[in-house]
Amino acid sequence: MWFRRKSSNSAAPAKSASKSPSVKAPSQTTTLQRVRLPVDLLEPGLKIVKLDRPWTEVPVLFQGFTLTDDSQAQILRQYCEWVLVEDTEERLNPILDCISALKKRTTEPQAEARSLAEEIPRAHQAWNRTQQFVQQITAEINGGNYPDLQAARPIICECVESIKNNASAMFWMSRIKSRDAYTAEHCLRVAVFSVAFARFLGVPDEDLETVGMCGLLHDLGKLKVSDAILNKPGALTPDEFRAMREHTTLGYELLRADRTLDPIISDVTRHHHERIDGQGYPQQLTEWQISRFARLISIVDAFDAITSDRCYRDGLSTPEAISILFRNRGQQFDASMVEAFIRMIGVYPPGSLVELNTGEVAIVVATHPGRKLKPRVEVLLDANKNPVRPRIVDLASTVTEDQSLPEIISPLPDGAYGVSLRGRLHELMATSSENAS
Repeated sequence: MWFRRKSSNSAAPAKSASKSPSVKAPSQTTTLQRVRLPVDLLEPGLKIVKLDRPWTEVPVLFQGFTLTDDSQAQILRQYCEWVLVEDTEERLNPILDCISALKKRTTEPQAEARSLAEEIPRAHQAWNRTQQFVQQITAEINGGNYPDLQAARPIICECVESIKNNASAMFWMSRIKSRDAYTAEHCLRVAVFSVAFARFLGVPDEDLETVGMCGLLHDLGKLKVSDAILNKPGALTPDEFRAMREHTTLGYELLRADRTLDPIISDVTRHHHERIDGQGYPQQLTEWQISRFARLISIVDAFDAITSDRCYRDGLSTPEAISILFRNRGQQFDASMVEAFIRMIGVYPPGSLVELNTGEVAIVVATHPGRKLKPRVEVLLDANKNPVRPRIVDLASTVTEDQSLPEIISPLPDGAYGVSLRGRLHELMATSSENAS
């Protein structure tokens, strides 16, 4: 809970400019407040008094300083969740008034600048460009060359812009998976979901690109691990498991050598398998030693790994993955972040095929964070499973003609009744091309 506390510090009375008894210094006292503030609300000019972790765990030059520019605030946003600041009540009150709006972001649907149909072509282009980049750096590292990782920034920027317009478009793209291209697609999906999750939490737009870079490059060290281990269909031996764990350190060393990259990117690569209970790897960090961005990426990384088909097992459903994340909150994962991620992703993520209690078949278009079982859907088949003109139905607010509430009765496998996400994407892309011509 955020709190306010009166500071015992006050400005000393101004000294007289003259020793003349006829000149009296005015008595001035300024009362300061100390407030625990979410890092996403930091502004230049605020004095940072305390962090939510030891100062030595954050790459800042001084212990206790006044923010002079946003680059300092960016560092605090990467590592911390809250800081203790000191300023006047007049300065702090407008910032404190923003806390409720920041919390509300995780309970209400995100605003959409473009419809799903409008954003799909741009999302498709951004997705393909990013996928090609991952394939390119994979080939370069496998060939013994060091890739130009800064080239990822403009590509990630495209993903960020698409997510800001309508995150569901990228979510739809992420649901089309290939078992044979798991590592490359996994990095891409983690980048996309991490940007969307950070935006959902209220991370400022100027930080989303860095979050995306963290997600895209978090598993780079796996390119230095033997394919025989990565793709082994059975259980790993103790030696193989140790070799697999080395990917965090290998990735860290690879990224740390590039001085043009933000240090938080290598930090996340090294620490995305650390655990809140101190049982993670490679350093068995305690809770307060794990950066905010590493905690964020670890949740997205685990969710995608659980729901993806691997060479040794099929992926689990979203409800099963959510159950695993929830069960491990406060132990493996940051508890508050897990709960927020579940609100964002919903029980039926965008792109899921579902059947309604009306008998109709639909694809989920967008989730409602406050009503996880009531997403917005696009109906494609009627009760008799015949194609109909697509229409959007908001299950959180729609009432049918007989005054009943439409709801999802079950998820459907992709391709059920001849409806597939890939097919619907092709239809939307074709419609977009026709409208543009």
